[in-house]
Amino acid sequence: MTTQCWFVRTTVVLAALLMAPAIGAQQNLWSESYRLEYTGKHAEALALIEPLANRQPVNEFAILRSAWLLHLQGKYAEAEKRYLRALEVNPRSIEARLGAMLPQMALYRWNDVIQGGRKVLADSPWNYTAHVRIMISEEALSRWEDLAKHAAEVSARYPTDATLLVYWARAEAALKRTRKAKELYAQVLERVPGHIEATTYIKHVP
Repeated sequence: MTTQCWFVRTTVVLAALLMAPAIGAQQNLWSESYRLEYTGKHAEALALIEPLANRQPVNEFAILRSAWLLHLQGKYAEAEKRYLRALEVNPRSIEARLGAMLPQMALYRWNDVIQGGRKVLADSPWNYTAHVRIMISEEALSRWEDLAKHAAEVSARYPTDATLLVYWARAEAALKRTRKAKELYAQVLERVPGHIEATTYIKHVP
């Protein structure tokens, strides 16, 4: 082995040894943050991640995780800003757009949720989460015809899913189309036997 090769190899090994404690410390930081979240200590979990979310170079994941932990604390306006910051870092992030919908829903900003969901669908037309959150908003705004058509269309793409059928059935029930609502709730019971809402409707609505 030449002197030059020995020097390069030694330098790499020393660098790895010096970095190891830092890498281990960071892994422990993430692990502790998840543990704190699991035990409901969301503020403490955020305190560990916040320095990573604010440092350079940008850590996109830390920004997204800090947004989630802010949301869990009920700091909805701050959570939305953090999700939008993540979107500035990565404009292609579907996760950031979906994340921003969560605090908007918590604040009952249904039209904003629908708008945000449509932006997701522009990139990912059959994104399940975006569709369901739009449906939640359509229900909250009592847009029953929109909800019925929307749920029917998405259900055709996810035919085994009970949640979509429930939203469709609710819309049909609100529109007084009882026969169709019962038919849909019966399909819900095929997928989720004993489903309380479906069972109750079929039993009590003539």
